[in-house]
Amino acid sequence: MIFKVKEVMRLRTIWILTIVLFIVVLLKLIQLQFFQYEELTSKARESWDRELPYASIRGNIIDRHGEVIVGNKLSPTLFYMPSQNDEPEKVAEQIAPLLKTEKATLLEQLSKRASIIKLAPAGKNITSELAIEIQEKNIKGLYAGVDYIRNYPHGSMLSRLLGFTGYDAQGLAGIEYQYDSILKGKDSAIRLYTDAKGIPLPHVDDGWKSGETGNHVQLTVDLEIQQVVERELSQAMEKYEATQGVAIVMDPNNGEILALASAPNFDPLSYQEVDQAIYNRNLPVWMTFEPGSTFKIITLSAALEEDVVDLEEEHFHDPGYAIVDGTRLRCWKRQGHGDQTFLEVVQNSCNPGFIELGQKLGEDKLQDYIRKFGFGESTKSGMAGESTGILFSKENFGPVEHATTSFGQGISVTPIQQVQAVAAAINGGYLYKPYIIKDILDGETNKILSSSEPEMKRQVISEETSAKVRDALEHVVAEGSGRNAFRDQLRIGGKTGTAQKVKDGRYMDGEYIVSFIGFAPADNPELIVYVAIDNPKHSSQFGGVIVAPIVGQILEDTLQTTGSANQIEKEYRWGDIPQTRVPNLIGTKKKEITSYMYPFSIVWHGDGDEILTQLPKENSLIPIDGKIHVYTTK
Repeated sequence: MIFKVKEVMRLRTIWILTIVLFIVVLLKLIQLQFFQYEELTSKARESWDRELPYASIRGNIIDRHGEVIVGNKLSPTLFYMPSQNDEPEKVAEQIAPLLKTEKATLLEQLSKRASIIKLAPAGKNITSELAIEIQEKNIKGLYAGVDYIRNYPHGSMLSRLLGFTGYDAQGLAGIEYQYDSILKGKDSAIRLYTDAKGIPLPHVDDGWKSGETGNHVQLTVDLEIQQVVERELSQAMEKYEATQGVAIVMDPNNGEILALASAPNFDPLSYQEVDQAIYNRNLPVWMTFEPGSTFKIITLSAALEEDVVDLEEEHFHDPGYAIVDGTRLRCWKRQGHGDQTFLEVVQNSCNPGFIELGQKLGEDKLQDYIRKFGFGESTKSGMAGESTGILFSKENFGPVEHATTSFGQGISVTPIQQVQAVAAAINGGYLYKPYIIKDILDGETNKILSSSEPEMKRQVISEETSAKVRDALEHVVAEGSGRNAFRDQLRIGGKTGTAQKVKDGRYMDGEYIVSFIGFAPADNPELIVYVAIDNPKHSSQFGGVIVAPIVGQILEDTLQTTGSANQIEKEYRWGDIPQTRVPNLIGTKKKEITSYMYPFSIVWHGDGDEILTQLPKENSLIPIDGKIHVYTTK
């Protein structure tokens, strides 16, 4: 009896344990099926899948109007899955000729022990046409993954600012490097589900791993102005066989850089073929050199602000040199300019006259203004590789250094510092930080994510002083050393610069950097343009001869003429072609024209009797023996 009770108890315990275990298993199955299904399925898929990469689209670099400067071009990359094809030698034989690579080299890649192989470099970034041709061969295990290379609709334009990307679309230089984290996206991929042998799993659809498009970087650059600048700079490089050249166009009223050029340029898609010194140096911010006479604008501005000179009333006699602390410092004009007003000192770019202005200011005042105008420190433009230039320390700023600094010798500055400072001298006295990044835009929606705003650092001189500076520099272009920048009906002001090059602390014989900085309209500047040419040949090495015409042309091609009201007439000098103003001939009859004794000739278009339009327009300047084209009513 006792035995039967024990047996019943044992069976009951077993049944209870069985039921409990069944409930536990059931609960676990419910948990797996309903609560952990997605997680476990995802983990299973990860163990089965092979990802075929689809490169993300890198963000564009665009100009201020949204035009693409750097974009993307479809350029597929080949991938191979060895588990899906056991004839790698046959694959190599089929595609090696198409990829223009050795069969043995390709076979070595195809034979690697890996789940998926990128066929690089031969199969990376091939043309879309070649990818289609290879895909049409239906080779098992061979796939074309979506990939991109950078596309440059405007060729090498802006290349030393923009930089380039490397093997895996990573920014390696310039804007591409600085803003790589913004421009690059997150790659997508097709997920191919296979077993250990690479055989596609039945009843499991291929998946898609979503990526992200990179964001766009919008520059302050205006491509229309940039095209004019690069055209003029490249022509000058060819004409004068120069070593290098630099150009900057900026809005003086807010610091926006509208064009930026370094010459020579390079092809960003073939950067390996050029010297690193070219693609690593954005000359407008990297290059430092003696500014020469363009720096005299700073001395002039300081002297006028401190009221130590009256440009029209005070006179200065230039014998061709000045003696400072026993050192003879010469003017560029060996025989001297003789007696001049200080306005003529500015027009003639007279070194001894500017030494006198510097001495009137005093050492401390001159150094103080130089630093207030931003020299000796980075402009913080946001461009990589910016130099700070070199100024004399107060301890080493003796009488001779004081004198040479007054006319732009013995110190070292960058082009961007020059533009920042002169912009302040002519815009009312306000020193703005130059900048070239306008906005960061969402790569999908083009929504503005962040913006750069104009930053005014300080006011350096008064608006009254600035107006005097503008007037003096307009006289330089109309009557002085900058006459080759003159354009009729467009009031231009500016200053020439010619500086002997320095190497290892010594001046180089016969090698100069010639420059010109100009702005227009002179009474209300909209643009400031700086151009410098390094070591030009086949011409007189003066900024007024070589560079002033370039700056004048850039301003003429990028600004509308403002009419001749209040424009200072260009002073005629021996050797100039005599010019005359065009009369208004519209409405005049042919018989009336023939009775006038005009020095120029008239070219008739049409058989009518009355003039309807004319070219050039009324009041334009033309050579005395030039032609006026007139168009009649028929």
